[in-house]
Amino acid sequence: MERARSRLTAGTLILDCEGLVKWCQADQRVTALVREAQDNDFRVVVSALTPVEAQDVRTKPDRLRWFLSRLRIEPVTEEISTAAIDLLRTHRLHGHKYAIDAVVASIALQAPKPVILLTSDEDDMTTLCGKTVKVVPV
Repeated sequence: MERARSRLTAGTLILDCEGLVKWCQADQRVTALVREAQDNDFRVVVSALTPVEAQDVRTKPDRLRWFLSRLRIEPVTEEISTAAIDLLRTHRLHGHKYAIDAVVASIALQAPKPVILLTSDEDDMTTLCGKTVKVVPV
């Protein structure tokens, strides 16, 4: 018998580019983390920019689309954009290099708590997110 899903989220798991790519490549650790999050009623999300960043000729478009259909894609709204700019200014980072990280961090900071962020940029994301987001290197 399938367990009834809660209408309320228990938290949020966010995948950055590397998290999404590893999930698409069936990385055992990332797949287990995503499955555990889903089993515990966590929202699994990516920024609308993450699939653009993850696009690679080695990743088949159909496979990427299938995995994206299994999660929530958060839009980059004016509010998220403004928050990302504020993060960049606060940490004296340049948008050219850190724009997508700042957007992902802004989404993480506004997501239902607790928030776990799977990333290959542990240092940068810890700087941007502070202690309110659990940053997990992948």
